[in-house]
Amino acid sequence: MGSFSIWHWLVVLLIVVMIFGTKKLRNIGQDLGSAVRGFKEGMKSAEEEENAAAAPPKAVSDQTTIEGAMRDKSDASRPHA
Repeated sequence: MGSFSIWHWLVVLLIVVMIFGTKKLRNIGQDLGSAVRGFKEGMKSAEEEENAAAAPPKAVSDQTTIEGAMRDKSDASRPHA
């Protein structure tokens, strides 16, 4: 039986075009292309979510300022006036 030659494929293509018509084939191609694009975007966003979840949290720098008054531990037991 062997492999098909280019002439076999051209005949098959001609029959498919005659059955479905060029407009319907073009619509099928556009739908398939948009489905593939949507799939790729979905995979890309899933990878980004995985990378974001796996990334370590940002460390707080040592230069942050905390406002407030410091008290000794001995002052904590006495009521404030």
